Amino acid sequence: MDNLHNLNIERSVLSSILFNPVLFEDAAEVLKAKDFYLPSHKYIFEAMEECERDDLPIDEEFIKKKLNQNGRFDEEAMLEILSANPLPSIRAYIQEIKEKSIKRDLVKLTGEITEVAVEKDLPSNEVVDLVQQKLYQITSDSTSKEFRESEEMTKSTIAHILEMKRRGNAGVVGLDTGFSELNKLTTGFGDGDLIIVAARPAMGKTAFTLNLAQKALDNEKGVAIFSLEMPAEQLMLRMLSAKTSIPLQKLKVGDMNDDEWSRLNQASDVMSQKKFFVDDNGNVNIHNVRAKLRKLKSIHPEISLAIIDYLQLMSGSGNKDRHLEVSDISRGLKLLARELDLPIIALSQLNRSLESRHDKRPMLSDLRESGAIEQDADVIMFVYRDDVYKMREEKEKEQKAKTEGREYKSNFFEKPEESAELIIGKNRNGPVGVANLIFQKACTKFVDAGGIPVEIVYDESNLDTKSANIDIPTI
Repeated sequence: MDNLHNLNIERSVLSSILFNPVLFEDAAEVLKAKDFYLPSHKYIFEAMEECERDDLPIDEEFIKKKLNQNGRFDEEAMLEILSANPLPSIRAYIQEIKEKSIKRDLVKLTGEITEVAVEKDLPSNEVVDLVQQKLYQITSDSTSKEFRESEEMTKSTIAHILEMKRRGNAGVVGLDTGFSELNKLTTGFGDGDLIIVAARPAMGKTAFTLNLAQKALDNEKGVAIFSLEMPAEQLMLRMLSAKTSIPLQKLKVGDMNDDEWSRLNQASDVMSQKKFFVDDNGNVNIHNVRAKLRKLKSIHPEISLAIIDYLQLMSGSGNKDRHLEVSDISRGLKLLARELDLPIIALSQLNRSLESRHDKRPMLSDLRESGAIEQDADVIMFVYRDDVYKMREEKEKEQKAKTEGREYKSNFFEKPEESAELIIGKNRNGPVGVANLIFQKACTKFVDAGGIPVEIVYDESNLDTKSANIDIPTI
């Protein structure tokens, strides 16, 4: 193990920072305290991080004070660091420390693989998943954290509030959805959130999520989609139709005038430069999704949104009861969202039973295999268009009249734009309610209704009524 650490390099880096604190930023950008091999070196780097957080000088006296507070001051180690020659540039040495830290983690992982595969005799798919997770953590530095202390959490929270104030109270904290009414209800999609978009067939849930993806791409975010039902080319056709406002049917057959061809070429050039990735394999399970998304995120850290279309087409990890399988999938997606620190949107089908109700607006109980999904999701929203049912009823009446040999004249006209409702059935960190949208059918595009107020209902199960009326002082 001697070739997996170099104490002289560690001392030189720490010494250089003490003599020139400006270099700390270069080190902190790459290294964490755990990357140092010698415990005393880890503690000194942690003390440097604390000084930086507390806006204190990174020098011998303040570091010694921080170490003494935790009973970790090692005078001999400090003298060795101070006697080491400081370096004008430490970037190469930083990389060397990081390289050896990664190798130590990999050696440790080999022992863990032996333990779970041989001693604990876990199933092979669980071992592979564990190895992939650990490898992702090692390469992306997203290792599991210890308990966070109150002081650090308080400072982090206040910094977040100040950042929101700096943004001008815009109301969007997470990923901008592109819909003002939805932003009011959710304040954007938060990192680590699992969002379920559910609807009956033909309501436009795929179109809606592609609109969400387009907004993220327009904001220079990366997007990954697992399309289990539709090939990538069809997804791109829909996105180009929505972006250019050229009817989808025209794009499919190439029947466009010069202006439309020009708009299409411009949109194609723009889209080809985006960080947009589609897996249209059509046969993936939760292990595939985890492995592929971890790998993609490690290569492209700018990935800020993942979409699964749709949840019920995914297979689980074994031949279990389907409800247990869906439970594994939804829990796995939630944990993956937390691990990769990005929102994951999963589309879901609804039970057919709602068709028998007079009011066909979906409810949480309409989710197919709903128990686990409802529990794991942070936000559950339903896409609902009343005109879909009206048109279906008219066609049924027309067909019935035809079979009875009589004429039927319908008063219903299919409109190019229809009212749509986005019903928020669950919102872990905010109100539930209805955002009103317009669906432009030809371009498979949802837009804000404009002027129609959002209907907000606070979900009392999400609120602590004892502390609901606390006055928060201005910052």
